[in-house]
Amino acid sequence: MADQLKLDHPGAVIPRAFYGIRDVGAVQRAMLEINETMISKAGFFAGDNLLTFGKTLGFLDDPAFAQAFQKHAKTTGERGAIWRLATLVWAARTALSVPGDFVECGCYKGVSARIIADVTGFGGLERRYYLYDLFEHNAAMPHHHMPEHSETLVEQVRARFADMTNVVITQGRVPDSLSIAAPDTIALMHLDLNNAAAEIGALEVLFDRISPGGLLILDDFGWIYYRDQHRAEVEWMKARGHYILELPTGQGLVVKAR
Repeated sequence: MADQLKLDHPGAVIPRAFYGIRDVGAVQRAMLEINETMISKAGFFAGDNLLTFGKTLGFLDDPAFAQAFQKHAKTTGERGAIWRLATLVWAARTALSVPGDFVECGCYKGVSARIIADVTGFGGLERRYYLYDLFEHNAAMPHHHMPEHSETLVEQVRARFADMTNVVITQGRVPDSLSIAAPDTIALMHLDLNNAAAEIGALEVLFDRISPGGLLILDDFGWIYYRDQHRAEVEWMKARGHYILELPTGQGLVVKAR
């Protein structure tokens, strides 16, 4: 597909990284039809339920990000989420200008956190990176099953960060697990729990700990499947005088004002 489109950035087309569709082939054909009408073939992106053209896609020319992405993003879903990952890297770099640690609630395999860590050189920083997840799945758990949930996933994630002594990995249900280990001051918080109650619970505990100028990224905020999270988080933030920017990637962005 990418070769057929003759793109400046062939890696910007991940044709199978689309969700909630019946016919992937139809999406691929639509991509070709759109591309054939374009005066310039550059700037075409397709993946993660996002199709756009005529854009700079400058994050694909970022050597540090490209190296970390190629090393750690292996599955179709991970590679399709490249724009989301680039957003997280931007947020992490920006957050380095304010005091505090990094937090990711719902780290799953640790891919996004490891990419951030590599790009920012986090292992050499005087900060900690707190990662939380259940790592397993059964019918009693409030999150949906992911392919690599298992009894051994937590150890796989610990192995991924074995070279970094400032990464704290906590297994358990958020927000309960925040009582085991949590930072006092936060520069970057990434929420990806796929569950409205859990994310509001995490915000109740941690949002006031985000430094002024610190950033919050809500991974599922703009996805229709997670509309309960969208509604709950809009109201929660509005009550505190904050507003969430919905990004085309499906993420939500909040810059802590005070």
